[in-house]
Amino acid sequence: MIAGIRSSAVVWIAVALATVIARPAAAQPIEVVSLEDAIRRATSFDPEYIRALGRIDNAKWARAAAITQFVLPSIQATGSFTRFTTELFNIGTAEAASQIAEAQLQGSLTLFRGGGRIAELNRANAERDASNAGEVQALYQTALDTETDYYAVLAGRELLNVARERVRRAEEQFEVARARVTSGAAVQTDSLQLLLELTRARVDLLGQEADLQVARYQLGRRVGAEGPVDAAPVDVSAAAALPLTETEAVAEALTAGPDYQIALAEERSAQSALSARRADFLPTVDLFGSISAFDDRIFPTETVRSSAGISVSVPIWTGGQREVQVSQARVERDVARARREDLQRGVRRDVVQAYSAYGTARASARLAEDGVTVARETLRVQDSRYRSGATTILDLITAQVDLADAEAQLVQARYSTRLALAGLEALLGRRIFNDRVEP
Repeated sequence: MIAGIRSSAVVWIAVALATVIARPAAAQPIEVVSLEDAIRRATSFDPEYIRALGRIDNAKWARAAAITQFVLPSIQATGSFTRFTTELFNIGTAEAASQIAEAQLQGSLTLFRGGGRIAELNRANAERDASNAGEVQALYQTALDTETDYYAVLAGRELLNVARERVRRAEEQFEVARARVTSGAAVQTDSLQLLLELTRARVDLLGQEADLQVARYQLGRRVGAEGPVDAAPVDVSAAAALPLTETEAVAEALTAGPDYQIALAEERSAQSALSARRADFLPTVDLFGSISAFDDRIFPTETVRSSAGISVSVPIWTGGQREVQVSQARVERDVARARREDLQRGVRRDVVQAYSAYGTARASARLAEDGVTVARETLRVQDSRYRSGATTILDLITAQVDLADAEAQLVQARYSTRLALAGLEALLGRRIFNDRVEP
């Protein structure tokens, strides 16, 4: 009898400990964003995307400067006003004066630079193409990062519901076990085993609540909010098959994919830079002109002289600087070529990996749905058998845990499918399905 009293005391103490596990206070209403709004806002705060936009602006100015070198001269205006302690001859007034003013306007236009200007223009065009491809790459990378954080919130919310259901089922089974122990239909350890499962379920619930809160803060950070942000639900029904084959996806990534386009443009830029350095060995022909004015006043007008001519410079020896620059440019070209070839091979691997990941996640989601159905039926049978005394408490607990695991796997598989799709789209630089949110 004393042993029975002690066992009952242990049960009630354990119940009290499980009951006082702290639960977070009711959450205050927080901002809810859609996936479209989240991606749109993320592009305004992502440093990498902002940097990509800045590179486009820089490339536009560099190309404009390269074009103007063909038609516009370089112009420079200078002026000086000097006062002396003793008078000097002033060329402007042809008299002695204690102050001299001079103004000059110079201009020059390069007529020939060994093809260097064409090489610089080609380089500017390549930099423009690289910056445009970089903007697409950064845009879809931002979209991928945003979707990752967005789905983390949605998955966290569903996993929280799974944890709550596990607690609810454990509480119901614990009440059933206590009633069976009280009536003598079950041994004392049945209620202790279910109490242990209830405690674990409540601890898991606390962990899921914490994970969801962190995910909401991360989404808020992604969209530029000061606090947590919740995600509006999205359709997680069965994912459709991809409308292109793996071979077609690889071919598209190698022709229009932003990663490969950047590497290709950088190789062109390095080749143009090498051509520009080689042009330094050829003569340069410049057309120049200037107009000068002299006087003893701040704005001189007394004597005006102008000049114009053509200059030809032939570099003979510059201390090896040209040779060094050509060698450095050749190395950069070789590195850019090797990087492009390596990326070409890497793109094939990445596309195949992303394509396979989508197919695997899609199949896993279907299997996970079947797993949930089986686990629910198994729990129903085990619950009925336990109530009738035809099975042990361990079989019932195993069925409960298996159902919670199956439901969690289904949640993760569904959102893994959407993330795998977003990863493949980032490699292609476009949306694959028309109903997908455009970044």
